Amino acid sequence: MALTNVLLLSQIAGYLVGLILSLCIVVPMSMHQDEFNGHCLLFSNGTWQEEDGQLLVEWANRAYCNYVIIVGMVMLIVCCVQIYRLSMLMYRGEDSTFLSAFLEAVGCTVLCGFAMSAAQIVTLGFMTWCKTIVERFPSCEAAAGQDLDHKDKISTFGFYMEIGTAQFGAWAAFATWVGLAVFSTLKVCRYHQLENIQVSMYRERQRLVNESGSPTAQDHEGRSTPPLRNA
Repeated sequence: MALTNVLLLSQIAGYLVGLILSLCIVVPMSMHQDEFNGHCLLFSNGTWQEEDGQLLVEWANRAYCNYVIIVGMVMLIVCCVQIYRLSMLMYRGEDSTFLSAFLEAVGCTVLCGFAMSAAQIVTLGFMTWCKTIVERFPSCEAAAGQDLDHKDKISTFGFYMEIGTAQFGAWAAFATWVGLAVFSTLKVCRYHQLENIQVSMYRERQRLVNESGSPTAQDHEGRSTPPLRNA
């Protein structure tokens, strides 16, 4: 019971952290798309024009930002559901079944892959954008608030903080889901160990029953030592 409580508490804490980190992904990425007039800076580049100093942007597909937002939303929903479910189990003094623990382990592993892919997209996409920005500015952060692309009517005041927060949230979420996958796997292993113990106890009990009911055992129990004959 003590191990069960520790795993449940660890899982609830992990899902709470995952909930916060999913908001760190969804909120800034949504704000970024709104400020960039629906455009996505991930993997976008461009050419600086000498006549007006503006950046002629070659916008990348919006699917990059949309994918990151969708992954964050999925993690947000899963965390909310799991926090409620595990809290109810702990309140009732119960634990997950073997099937639910196995499905949870598989789901956490899948979300690990989604979180890692989202983190890589944000990191590599942001590096591509900053590579273009540093051609004119000393750093990518220095371009925040500058009028880079007046034609597309984008607001650059918060892009560095927003994408940086999303990048941190994505990598931290990946680490969190790895931990949740480990907790779920430990629970599955514990169920498997308990099942093996129960099977071993059942086999031992059957062996003892068979031995106690065998003719050899009855002969040993019912036969007395014959009296010695006088020579």
